[in-house]
Amino acid sequence: MATTDFGSLPRENPCAQCGKPIAVPEWVEAGPRRTSYLWRCRACDYRFEAVAFFDQSEPDREALAA
Repeated sequence: MATTDFGSLPRENPCAQCGKPIAVPEWVEAGPRRTSYLWRCRACDYRFEAVAFFDQSEPDREALAA
């Protein structure tokens, strides 16, 4: 059974449309050197994607962007 570490999810990302905070992403997809997040604002129903890119040469570092 797969487990998800909810402690590492980004939280309270502002909506790209209205600016209201969004508690957690609706969808998370991890790939090589990147993680994609799908956000949906419940206030205005706007959806957008944010991608975090990781530096391959330094695997222990945080995301460069989110």
